[in-house]
Amino acid sequence: MELTQSKRVELLKLYADLRVADVRDGMDWMMRHNYGSMIPEIRPLWRTRAMGFARTARYLPYSGEVPKMSPEEYTKWSGWYYGNVCTYPWMNAIEQGDFCVIDQSGVDVGLMGSNNAMDGLINGATGYVTNGGVRDTDEIILQQVPFWSRMCSQGMVQGRVQFDAYDIPVSVGGVLVHPGDIVVADGDGVIVVPLDLAEDVATYAHQELRGDKVSRREKYEKLGLELDDTVK
Repeated sequence: MELTQSKRVELLKLYADLRVADVRDGMDWMMRHNYGSMIPEIRPLWRTRAMGFARTARYLPYSGEVPKMSPEEYTKWSGWYYGNVCTYPWMNAIEQGDFCVIDQSGVDVGLMGSNNAMDGLINGATGYVTNGGVRDTDEIILQQVPFWSRMCSQGMVQGRVQFDAYDIPVSVGGVLVHPGDIVVADGDGVIVVPLDLAEDVATYAHQELRGDKVSRREKYEKLGLELDDTVK
């Protein structure tokens, strides 16, 4: 499937109301029972929902040595590291509706934090997922940045990870993610839908969602609960 601008708009609308559970059902209907769901260790920092097109990036463990230096020298070296070793070129490639999928090689490091996470949102990102860590998590929650990660981290990137490539296939949470795949995330975790299956998966995901709404609405009414958006 060619991901034209009109197709992006169409798919974003198609998946706007779908939960991770619905999308999981849609994948099952397409006989992809064992594909798409990231491992349970990939969890949201706070209860929210986001979806978009995978904008991928990969970072590797740093292969060099950290030279012994004074704190003043380290300040300069730190700036050099950001400018030459652990760069973020994919940030400038983000389009409206992209979901940032970051392969950190599982390294416990805060590649993203409360500051640069907002840069992505400014450029149009809908959320982030990483198989590594994220830091400044209290601020990220306060700022309501949609973020899923394998761990919370404290450290900066210097001496820990180095940029490798972006807009390439990556492995995150046990799922092979290609640029442009559909990513849906909520309190149940993260699921990835291959772009060429996106429309068919959505068809059956909506089928299951509609049935669920009807059934739960009946139970709401029997229990005297006020109807909310999940059953309307």
